[in-house]
Amino acid sequence: MTHSVTCTSLSFAWPDGTSVLEGLDASFGPGRTGLVGVNGSGKSTLLKLIAGRLAPVDGAVRVAGTIGYLPQNITLDTTMRVDEALGVAARRAALHAIESGDTAEEHFETVGDDWDVEERALAALGELGLGHIGLDRTVGEVSGGESVLLRLAALLLRRPDVLLLDEPTNNLDLYARRRLHAAVASWPGVLIVVSHDRELLELVDQVADLRAGGITWFGGNFSAYEEALAVEQEAAERTVRVAEADLRRQKRELVDAQVKLARRRRYGQKMWDQKREPKMVMGMRMRAAQESAGKHRMLHEERLAEARERLDEAVEAVRDDDEIRVNLPCTAVPPGRSVLTLRELEMVHGARVTGGYDLYGPERVALVGRNGAGKTTLLRTIAGELAPVSGEAAVHVPARFLPQRLDILDGELSVAENVARFAPGATNNLIRSRLARFLFRGAVADRKAAALSGGERFRAALAALMLADPAPQLLMLDEPTNNLDMASVRQLTTALESYEGALLVASHDLAFLTSLGITRWLLLEGGELTPTTPEAVGAMAG
Repeated sequence: MTHSVTCTSLSFAWPDGTSVLEGLDASFGPGRTGLVGVNGSGKSTLLKLIAGRLAPVDGAVRVAGTIGYLPQNITLDTTMRVDEALGVAARRAALHAIESGDTAEEHFETVGDDWDVEERALAALGELGLGHIGLDRTVGEVSGGESVLLRLAALLLRRPDVLLLDEPTNNLDLYARRRLHAAVASWPGVLIVVSHDRELLELVDQVADLRAGGITWFGGNFSAYEEALAVEQEAAERTVRVAEADLRRQKRELVDAQVKLARRRRYGQKMWDQKREPKMVMGMRMRAAQESAGKHRMLHEERLAEARERLDEAVEAVRDDDEIRVNLPCTAVPPGRSVLTLRELEMVHGARVTGGYDLYGPERVALVGRNGAGKTTLLRTIAGELAPVSGEAAVHVPARFLPQRLDILDGELSVAENVARFAPGATNNLIRSRLARFLFRGAVADRKAAALSGGERFRAALAALMLADPAPQLLMLDEPTNNLDMASVRQLTTALESYEGALLVASHDLAFLTSLGITRWLLLEGGELTPTTPEAVGAMAG
C-alpha cells in the first residue's frame, strides 16, 4: 500500500467568513515535503485539515495510512509522567505486573505483542537526546524544548505512515534542533513539514509553495526551490517589461488613430460645408467614414484592453518582494562608546553571569546557549523588566527589548496608535510616513493590532521599537524568527542591516544570526558568558 495524502477541491473559511483555502487540489506522496508560504497563506490550517483537527467547508481530504501530527503550540500536563506522554504507560505497567508474577489475563491483553515497549520507548528518547530523562519523571521536570521532542518521540513510537510537523523547531535550542533534523532526515514515510528553519528545509525532497490558495511544486530542497524561484521571477519580470512596452505601444497607436480620425472628420466637414459633391454622395461617404472610424477605434481599444490584461497577468506572476527600509541616523553609536556593563550579575530563577562583561559601540552580539541557560532572563534583566538579585546590569544608552511574545502591542489600538505610544512627540503624518517603510501603508496602518497576522504583528512591534523616541541605540531581540515565514525573516534582516546601533540577539537560528553580520558570539552556559564562534556552536550542537 502506498501511503499518501490527497486533497480534492478543499475549501475552508473561518466563522467570520474569512476564506483561507478555496478549491485546493493537492497530493502528497512518500518522501519529505516542505510546505512554505507567507504568513496567513493557510499552511497551518492545511495541516490541521489533513490531521482532522478542522473540518473543511467543502471538498475532502483522503489519507492512506495512519497520521501523526505535531502542532505548533504544544501544551502538556506538567503532572503527567514521561511514559504517559509517550502513550506507553498502560503497556509498561502491565509488563511490570507480569514480570512481578501477576498472570492476570488483562495484563497479557494490554501488552499484546509489544513486549519490548520499554526498550523501544527508551530508544526513541535516546534518538532525540532525551535518554537522560527516563520514563518515570514528570513533564514539569523537563524544559519546553524537551517537551516538544517528547511529543515527537511519542509520534515516532506510534510509527505513523504520515507525519505532519508544524514549526517543530520553534523554541528548540541548537542541540535539540540537530536531534530533530536527524529524525526528519531518516523518516521513511510521508512527511509534511511547515518551518522557517532553513537547515530543516534543506533536508526535504520537494517544496510545496502555498500561494493564493494554490500549490506550486518544486523538486529538491529549499536551496533548489530558491534557485528555481529566482529563474521564474526573472522570467516574470521580463514578461512584465514586455507587457509594459506593448501597453505603451498600444496607447500610442490609439492616440495616432484618434488623431487620424479627427483629421478625416475635419476634412469631411470641410467638404460638406463647401458642398463640392452632391449631398447624397457626401452623406454616404460620411456614414461610411463614421462606420470605418468606429471599427478602427474599437479595434485599437480592444488591443489596448488586451495589453492591459496581459500586463495585469504578468504583474500577478511577480511576487511581492517588498523590503523594510529604515534610515534612523539617531541610532548610531560611536565606536568605543560604552553601551552595556554587566558585573557579577545574579538574576531571578537562579540564572547568573559571573565576572564582568562590557559592550562597546555598534557591536552586533549573538547570545547562544541551551534552553534554560538564562538567555531570556538576562535580556529581561538588562531591559529593566526584572530586577537583579545582586550585581550590576547597567545600560548607558537608550535601549529597547523585543520579547518572544510580542506583547508590547495593545491589541485594541491600531498600528499607528501603537507606534504613537512609543513616540508621543511625533506627528501623525511623521508616524505614517515612517510606518510606510515598514510596509504599513494607507489604511493598513489603521488596522487593530489584534487583527494582524503573525508577520504583520512582528513588523508592527519592530516598528514601534525602532521608531521610538528616543531612538534605541541598543536593540535586544529574543528569538525574533520564531513563527516568522521566510519572507518575514528576509524583511527583518533587511531592517537590521539599516540599523546603526548596538544589537544583542538571542537566537537558535544560526543561518539568521550569520546573516546579521554578528561581530561577537557569546555562549551562556553554567552562569558564564564566554566568547565562541558559529563553527564552535554548530559543532557543539552536532
